[in-house]
Amino acid sequence: MIKTFVYDGTFDGLLTCVYDYYYSKCDVEEIVCSDSLPGDFIHDLISVTTSQEKADKVLAAIREKIGLDALKNIFTVFLSEESCMEMLLLSYIKLGFKLGKNIEHHLHNEVVLKVMKTCSRVNFETHRLNGFIRFKCVGKELYYAAIEPDHNILTLLAPHFAERFSNMRWIIHDVKRELAVLYNCEQWVLAPMSRESSKEFISAEDNFYENLWKTYYSTVAIEERENPRLRRRLMPSRYWKYIIEVQ
Repeated sequence: MIKTFVYDGTFDGLLTCVYDYYYSKCDVEEIVCSDSLPGDFIHDLISVTTSQEKADKVLAAIREKIGLDALKNIFTVFLSEESCMEMLLLSYIKLGFKLGKNIEHHLHNEVVLKVMKTCSRVNFETHRLNGFIRFKCVGKELYYAAIEPDHNILTLLAPHFAERFSNMRWIIHDVKRELAVLYNCEQWVLAPMSRESSKEFISAEDNFYENLWKTYYSTVAIEERENPRLRRRLMPSRYWKYIIEVQ
C-alpha cells in the first residue's frame, strides 16, 4: 500500500502535511490534493485537516532554519501546480533542515536543482505576462484582463500591476482556475470568479483601447521584417487568445 496524504490544495494545507509527516512518524510516499484522488486500491489514503497553528509552526521553522529565500522558492514551486510538486517540496524542506541557509548553493543535489528549475519556469511566465496582459475598459473607470497561464501566478502578477497602475481599478482574471485579483486603488485581493464572468467582460465594448492597441501594433510594425517564427517564440501562440493586437 502506498501511504498517501490527502490535503485541501492550499499552501497552509501542504505545510500541515509537512508538520504531520514529522510528528506522526508516517513514512508517506505521496501527497495529493483532494481534487485529484487516485482511484485505485493500492493507496492508503490519510486525510490531513489544514491547521493554521501547524502551518505557522512549519513556516517559522523554515524562516529560521532555511531562510526567507528558501521559503520564497517553496511558495513559487507550490504555485507551479506541476505534477508531484508536493513530494518535491517535502524533500526540499527535509534537505533544508539538514543543510541550513546555504541550501541554494547545493545545485549538484537533484532536489535543489529541480526546485530551482521549477522556480525559473514560474518566474519566466510571470515576467512574460507582465508584458502580455491587455486591459480593456468594462465600466466606469474599471479595467479587466483575462489570462490562462500554465502556472497559478496571480499572486506574483498582482504586486507589479498594483505598482504600475496604482490609480486605476482593475481585475486580472485567471479564467482557467476561476480566480481573479481585484484592485481598488489601495489594495488587491484574491477572489473566486467564474469562467462565465469572463464572457460578460470580454463582450463589453471598448473600441477606444482595442483600436489604440491595434493602431500602435500596425504603426510600429515593419512589413518587410516580419518574422512569424520569432514572434511565436517570443510571444507563444497559447497566449494570443487574450492579446488584442494579434486577434
